[in-house]
Amino acid sequence: MKIDFDARYFSPKDTLECGQVFRFTPYKDGYLINSADRIAYVYENGNKTVIESEDCDYFYNYFDLERDYKKIVDAATAFGIPLLTKSANLCKGLRILNQNREEMIYSFIISQNNNIPRIKGIIHKICLALGEKRNSPYGEYYAFPPSSAVANADVSVFKNAGAGYRDAYLKETAQRICSEGIKHLDGLDTANLKKQLLTYKGIGPKVADCVAFFAFRKTDSFPVDTWIEKVYAEDFKGTLKNRDKIAKYLTDTFGENSGYVQQYLFYGKRSNL
Repeated sequence: MKIDFDARYFSPKDTLECGQVFRFTPYKDGYLINSADRIAYVYENGNKTVIESEDCDYFYNYFDLERDYKKIVDAATAFGIPLLTKSANLCKGLRILNQNREEMIYSFIISQNNNIPRIKGIIHKICLALGEKRNSPYGEYYAFPPSSAVANADVSVFKNAGAGYRDAYLKETAQRICSEGIKHLDGLDTANLKKQLLTYKGIGPKVADCVAFFAFRKTDSFPVDTWIEKVYAEDFKGTLKNRDKIAKYLTDTFGENSGYVQQYLFYGKRSNL
């Protein structure tokens, strides 16, 4: 099965390599992307981006294809900030994924104080150790393990995968999710959601902002890392040093567009646009 989409507003490279997701690999003319226990092949073909998968409905939602990203780009450029305008126009094909929430939470616990190649490697090793082996037209792959498998695994599994001190965070958070679920987080506003997320082992302010935006689509979230600190200092001439205060300033500035603006600025700065 296939989905064809306007490539101007769906770039596999910009969407997958902007730091919001870690389970993808280059493949032929594009990428193989894994989410939970599913797989898709995504590539550009002329003026179309093509998704091939046995689960096209899942990946239609995963890549957020229902949403009009022209409106988001137009809203971002309307602020009149040079780096943001340039980044939004050059990266208009960057889409925010609707990821599996539990997988995303564990992935971003692993991401703290880490770099993308190592994050990808750790997650891959955990999937090999705990995930179900699957076959596909693109070869075999391993599903992301369910929370029950993460909760019941010995911490040595995560340590051997390279998770380091995050090993206990993964196990304790998985045990809590198995006990409580995460449905109760759905109805919370952004401030209360982040307050609750901060009570989970291994989730600090930056990861809470990432989870709020990438997992719960709270667009009035603005994750602040070293790249955004650089943007704030160099492009906004800001003088604040506290990340929480920087995040509040940027959220106050961009409101409901904060999450999308953050991605354009982060990817633009990191790509040296």
